[in-house]
Amino acid sequence: MTGRTVVCVIDDDAEIRRHLRDLLAAAGYEVKDYPSAAACLAGGLEDAGCLVTDLNMPGMDGFELLRRVVQLQADLPVVLITGHGEIALAVRAMKAGAADFIEKPLDDAAFLESIRHAVKLGETRRNRTFESLRARMLLARLTPRERAVLDELVAGQSNKAAARQLGLSQRTIEVYRAQILDKLGAGGLSDLVRIVLAAKRRPNF
Repeated sequence: MTGRTVVCVIDDDAEIRRHLRDLLAAAGYEVKDYPSAAACLAGGLEDAGCLVTDLNMPGMDGFELLRRVVQLQADLPVVLITGHGEIALAVRAMKAGAADFIEKPLDDAAFLESIRHAVKLGETRRNRTFESLRARMLLARLTPRERAVLDELVAGQSNKAAARQLGLSQRTIEVYRAQILDKLGAGGLSDLVRIVLAAKRRPNF
């Protein structure tokens, strides 16, 4: 392990792959390059931090590769390389989950800036996915009654109002609240709200 971010480059043009490999390596990235989308998928994406692909390739094109990546590893950012006549398709790809698209001929500085942005985006996505899964695991520790009390508290209800809504005494609500804070490792109501909101986010798989 080098600790460097892995960028996968997919292009059927060997000269473009060589140029991007050298450019990215000089910028401190670890580079894996493939002549086709199928070769990239066969090689695995588990350690990739960003994927760069030409949009127009024989066989599986960049748009189809994007669709496959979103299905397999949605938190992996994909940057598309596109020709002028493919802009409409590139915009469609952005709406389908691409992190960015870059027009040919490539500008090296703009390309590297796009990669830096995409890598940061991928890190943010992975962090949000981890937070969401962790929050769901924490909430799974609660009993149905504790979860009902939590929902009332997070909705902004006072202990008194929550007790009335659930048919419990205010003292019982206070006991449940203390149990919930302890089980979730929360310091107060603001932490509880953050956990519930994180659990509601859809994890990127």
